[in-house]
Amino acid sequence: MNTLVAVAISPVGTGAELSSHVAEVVKVIRESGLPNKTTSMFTEIEGDWDAVMAVVKRATFVLAERGIRTEVVLKADIRPGFVGTMSGKIDRLNAALNAEVTA
Repeated sequence: MNTLVAVAISPVGTGAELSSHVAEVVKVIRESGLPNKTTSMFTEIEGDWDAVMAVVKRATFVLAERGIRTEVVLKADIRPGFVGTMSGKIDRLNAALNAEVTA
């Protein structure tokens, strides 16, 4: 079943600058082949539930297996019958905003 998740995976207790650790996590996600998009606070991943959750697990364990305490924040949207929701939601939002402006 198609799933869209927003996930933040970050190390805890490694200092003030986290970008190198977060880069390791994002690399795993990008190499998964699933559609994904990274913003300043979350990475969205879309695909079949099992595939998405497997990527989340691999991305989490890239730090945890090195003994780094790892925090995961995850929000999931499971919408049967829909695909391409990562961009579709934004397309529908922009259409609604444009309709308001022209009305």
